[in-house]
Amino acid sequence: MQSKATTPQQYLDELPEERKEAIEKLRQQILSNLPKGVEEQMSYGMLGYVIPHSVYPEGYHCDTSLPLPFMSLASQKNFIAVYSMVIYAKKDIYDWFTKEYAKRCKYKLDMGKSCIRLKKMNDIPYELIGELTAKMSTDEWIQLYEDAIKNRKK
Repeated sequence: MQSKATTPQQYLDELPEERKEAIEKLRQQILSNLPKGVEEQMSYGMLGYVIPHSVYPEGYHCDTSLPLPFMSLASQKNFIAVYSMVIYAKKDIYDWFTKEYAKRCKYKLDMGKSCIRLKKMNDIPYELIGELTAKMSTDEWIQLYEDAIKNRKK
């Protein structure tokens, strides 16, 4: 469910009441742990955390007019989604996250490649999402991203 909101505040204002508290807590964890150089903005109809062109002028290879994605947060129809590009791109962070999630949550992890689906509003590992956000610096993410893109082109 992509929002047509043009600002993060507008996105938050449009959330259903039953999601506002959880999204706001997740957002605060993300904002408190963002690496230097990553900014919040609307991206793909979600709260996006991106490396802006002022930091990484090349932008996102799929559409260079867009900044490089780092993480996103969204209220979907049946769950809250946290999209972490880092967890998708770096296996040791994925392994760390899945182990920590099992230690901290009562319910089984529901996850796609980069999408963490949070269906139980009473069992969201807020601090773990903050720790995940801080796991990689902006420079490390750019290097990992560039290495992956260059290797794909070979």
